[in-house]
Amino acid sequence: MLRTDTGQTVKLSDYRETDFVFESVALTIRLFEGQAEIVSELTLHRRPNTAPDAPLVLDGDELRLINIELNGKALDSARFDATPDQLTVRDCPASGSFTLTIGTEIVPEDNTKLMGLYRSNGVWCTQCEAEGFRRITYFYDRPDVLIPYRVRIEADRQAAPVLLSNGNPADTGELEGGRHYAVWNDPFNKPAYLFAMVAGDLELLSDSFTTSGGRNVSLGIYTEKGRSSQAVYAMDALKRSMTWDERRFGREYDLDVFNIVAISDFNMGAMENKGLNVFNHKYVLLDPDTATDQDYAGVETVIAHEYFHNWTGNRITCRDWFQLCLKEGLTVYRDQEFSADERERTVQRIGSVRRLKGLQFPEDQGPLQHPVRPKEYREINNFYTATVYDKGAELVRMIATLLGEEGFRAGMDLYFDRHDGEAATIEAFLTCFEDATGTDLSRFALWYHQAGTPTLTVEERYEEASDRYTVTLSQSLEQGAAGTGTEPMLMPVRLGLVGPNGEDRNVSPSHGAELVDGVVHLSEASETLVFENVGGKPYLSVLRDFSAPVTLKHEQSEADRIALARLDPNPFNRWRILNDLLGETLAAASAKPASENTTPLSAGVVDAIMSSAGDDALDPAFRAQILALPGEAEVARLIGRNVDPDAVFETLNAARQQIADTGSEVFARLVAAAPADEAFSPDAESAGRRALANGALGYLCLADRSPQRAAERFAHASNMTDRQAALTILAFRFPDAKETQDAFAAFYDRHQRDDLVLDKWFAIQAAAPGASRLEKVNTLLSHPRFTLRNPNRARSLIGSFAGLNPVAFHRSDGAGYAWVADRLAELDAINPQISARLATAFRAWRTLEPTRYEAAEMTLRKLAAMPQLSTDLKDIVDRTLA
Repeated sequence: MLRTDTGQTVKLSDYRETDFVFESVALTIRLFEGQAEIVSELTLHRRPNTAPDAPLVLDGDELRLINIELNGKALDSARFDATPDQLTVRDCPASGSFTLTIGTEIVPEDNTKLMGLYRSNGVWCTQCEAEGFRRITYFYDRPDVLIPYRVRIEADRQAAPVLLSNGNPADTGELEGGRHYAVWNDPFNKPAYLFAMVAGDLELLSDSFTTSGGRNVSLGIYTEKGRSSQAVYAMDALKRSMTWDERRFGREYDLDVFNIVAISDFNMGAMENKGLNVFNHKYVLLDPDTATDQDYAGVETVIAHEYFHNWTGNRITCRDWFQLCLKEGLTVYRDQEFSADERERTVQRIGSVRRLKGLQFPEDQGPLQHPVRPKEYREINNFYTATVYDKGAELVRMIATLLGEEGFRAGMDLYFDRHDGEAATIEAFLTCFEDATGTDLSRFALWYHQAGTPTLTVEERYEEASDRYTVTLSQSLEQGAAGTGTEPMLMPVRLGLVGPNGEDRNVSPSHGAELVDGVVHLSEASETLVFENVGGKPYLSVLRDFSAPVTLKHEQSEADRIALARLDPNPFNRWRILNDLLGETLAAASAKPASENTTPLSAGVVDAIMSSAGDDALDPAFRAQILALPGEAEVARLIGRNVDPDAVFETLNAARQQIADTGSEVFARLVAAAPADEAFSPDAESAGRRALANGALGYLCLADRSPQRAAERFAHASNMTDRQAALTILAFRFPDAKETQDAFAAFYDRHQRDDLVLDKWFAIQAAAPGASRLEKVNTLLSHPRFTLRNPNRARSLIGSFAGLNPVAFHRSDGAGYAWVADRLAELDAINPQISARLATAFRAWRTLEPTRYEAAEMTLRKLAAMPQLSTDLKDIVDRTLA
């Protein structure tokens, strides 16, 4: 039975240590068909400052207690109380160590929550972050309880020839009745959320890695039978990650083995369990026929992210869940830097900023707003958010910008040395940088505590007579839903003065704020820089590399912005300036009548786009980013209030048609430069050429006003990247064409046996725009290959419709809202985590025009009133309505 209580609010201010100290745990897990028996042998002692009569209170979740012993003797029933959610033991020894043995019984096959121990396609596996271990045995299920684990797994050999857990293998052997066992010993202290166990009939791809210190590490990736060949790229990414972490951060791997297991039913992307990472198989399995360039990049990133957690998350973990960004934000920064070094740094930075603006900025500006380190939560699963991950990474990046490469590395080295083996806090992390560099970061710490996206206002003035140039930078922060304060924060603002030939002018301010290596350390509400003898009015290039996660307010003429888009020596800012100009132009045009929006972009803006797109001296992946207009959600965010999704959609369509009609000759050349039948390579250069060609193809089909070229590219594609791109163009631009229907049928026939590719088939149909799309998506619910029980499949249909199809989701009659709410209610009874995450699609409802606003509110209130809602979903719905 699912718990349906409304949940209690947990507050950071209430943190205190446990009453008892766990010294070690020995787990025995016996797996049977339809049942699992767990025996937990805890060695522990009462903390010195704990009252001698204080009971031991352990967490549980839907558990059944089988037996309990204290120091080897059965405990009298009068000395303990056991419910599915808690175990209380009274009269524990007042001093010295003692042993508590707890036996529980669970049914992994019935665990549709996919938290704790469950079974996926015949494979037993675990997912324990954040609070899943309590669904296996009664425990102090919190991240500050760090102990060594010894694990024995027993199972039928035929059903589960592979038995894996954390740490190093210690023993194996045979048991009666065709059963066998394996023992694993993890010498490193770890919290319960990092425990992992996998048992099943799996195929192994093996390799090895020699660390810089000479340790030989056995590497293994376990997959379903017949799929290990699809893990070759993941293995390569793992080895590159291990090499990079040694070189960039001096971090060497510390166990004899490192294993990854690919699972088909998984709530998250992956999990960094010590020495045994469990992955959603979409981030492990790929080949050119089934995976896109984006999939290859995703596998590379997630493999690196989970491996990097070995030090930033495992060796040093977080003291409590309020410090979640300490492991996640820091590790996202590390994986972003890895990808930037492995691929093209500017393009990777553009991708990170697009994600930040697309996911985190709306979160910061809506009802689900919370600081990077929240002060309270009702359901911790709902705080695995873009704010914790993506904004958390931006905060680490700002520290690196403020301190410079050497200062940042010194702070990180001190952090690793000082806190290895501990459960740390944000304060401890920042103190390491202060101590290593002598920098006061007290104003910077406010970024962790104050929610919201600051506004950076830039004013410039040039006095021709004196050749003096003045720049004023001001920061402000509005109080949002979280109500956490609006004090000025220390932020790095990277800027440059650009001359008419595209050169950075080497001038320093004569007085006012200091400019260090091109960065202003803005810590007051407003600061001014005065430059003398600048050699004529410069173009101001500000917020280079997106040096702080802010909304930029800078009144520059369109001519100056277009000039910077062509001239700026900072390539990221060439993209940002043009993208910001596009976003603002499209937002303003969306407020006009449709008849005035046939050409929403000026000729100068279109020419700037085409100038970069057609410049063969620029990186192809960068040019592909130039061609990708801001999406509907980004334009709606810029509008802010009274948003009409139909008007936004029509404006974007008009802009695309305008660009297509202007640049058809350039687009034809770009498509021809990367033919669909050429041999596939996943390297960054080849991926960039494909991205540029497929971006150009979309415009070329619009210029032709025909699906023919996309249909031909689909038919001749030698890889999934080109095949999916062509199919998406057909679905989005020519939904009713025979070529589109034929392509969907051919795609299904070719890939119907591959679940990961079928997710793409469902997702493209769900995201294809149009108010009538809802009826098509609804029919897909009854497709024989659709199921709500698989998180990837639920996300592919419901998530794509609600999150990627604004016109259909925001139908003016409210039917899109009602359909999604009905699916959330169904899904909530199966997997509350996934239901809650999909419910965040409603977060921007207050920004809509009145008709849609009222329909969304009515739907949310109806959903909130439903009985038996999980804590996960109710928390999201209540906060969205608050």
